[in-house]
Amino acid sequence: MLLSYLKIAWKVLMRRKFFTFISLFGVSFTLMILLVVMAMFDHLVGASKPATRIDRMLFMNTIRHQMVDGHGWMNMPASVHFVDDYVRKMKTPEKVGITTTTSNATAFTKSKLLALDLSYTDGNFWQIMDFDFVGGRAFTAEEVKSGQHVCVLNEATARGYFGSADVVGRTIEIDLKRYRVAGVVRNVSAAHIYAYADVWVPYTLSPQYYRDNRLSGEFLVVMLAPSKQAVPAVREEYRQMLKRVEIPNPKEVQAIFSYADPILESFTRALLNHQDQTVDDDNLGAFYLIVGGLALLFMLLPALNLVNLNVTRILERSGEIGVRKAFGAAGSDLVGQFLVENVVLALVGGLLGLGLAAGALALVNEAHPVAFAHFSLSWRVFGWGMVLTLLFGLMSGVYPAWKMSRLNPVAALRGSGEQK
Repeated sequence: MLLSYLKIAWKVLMRRKFFTFISLFGVSFTLMILLVVMAMFDHLVGASKPATRIDRMLFMNTIRHQMVDGHGWMNMPASVHFVDDYVRKMKTPEKVGITTTTSNATAFTKSKLLALDLSYTDGNFWQIMDFDFVGGRAFTAEEVKSGQHVCVLNEATARGYFGSADVVGRTIEIDLKRYRVAGVVRNVSAAHIYAYADVWVPYTLSPQYYRDNRLSGEFLVVMLAPSKQAVPAVREEYRQMLKRVEIPNPKEVQAIFSYADPILESFTRALLNHQDQTVDDDNLGAFYLIVGGLALLFMLLPALNLVNLNVTRILERSGEIGVRKAFGAAGSDLVGQFLVENVVLALVGGLLGLGLAAGALALVNEAHPVAFAHFSLSWRVFGWGMVLTLLFGLMSGVYPAWKMSRLNPVAALRGSGEQK
């Protein structure tokens, strides 16, 4: 039966080529846009080099200070004191590392100036992240502690400054300071904000490296849980730890708030938590609701257009429907046939959409809108694309199929399209 439906569906699609083209264009263009957005989203929060263990990582990027007497809020990254005296003493994380957002730096060669993004990190950072080393190694905890002038370069910086990636042990001068190159890594996408830089140096060389009891500094905290299942336990211990933090200036700061979140939750909390910053709500549910609603609305508009086209096609096929009903075809048989036709159409459109999305992503990669980013259709994105395709086919086919099953056989044979 299903094979017969598939044969009929293919013949029907080939019978009205213009209608098929309009339908395929609506399906494929809609899915292309959705898949491109999903591929970019997957690149931002999915597991990829160097954050291959992203499902075990938690990030803390801000300590929110609630000022006394309603004098507002002050949001700052953490200090070394906060990290060393509180976060590193937690029991549940396997590793605790620190990094900074990139700062501008400059290196001069004989022929040009190199504008660089520089980040300060510790030794644990390199054990948490999974960088792909072209040569050499990461700097060690001992080198960090002693404040040695060592660095790790990305491949683009090594080639831009030295003309080669084989530069381990050589010296680079950045902002009039000389560093020995310990290692060279593959270029990291700028979309990976916790891992990206052109140059990494020990955090003990940072001008913001203070050893007093201030809580605010410039450091972002990256924690690695022992397993994915242990992530909630790490988050809970961080909440309990924060209650023990001593505020150094209680006359100015009433309370502090900070959270350890997985990568997506860290973004949703920053984007959506503007009403009451004292509430521990990462807004992940609200984010999914908003994104799901927008995606559904985006799919609904072309789906409604296909519904109208399908209803028109049904009325044109009323004679065929009347003959089948006159020979005893049940309404469920007609519904099944039409849904199969619509799903076949959606699947063909979905495959075209995947091809268009791959082409669009290739054009985006050629344009380099994000430094060193390479957007691609992963198997996860491909799977979601197929799910969206089937959903699209069902959304645009259910009502026309129901309308087909309701046609009066006598009226259908006359071509009037009258329902029961």
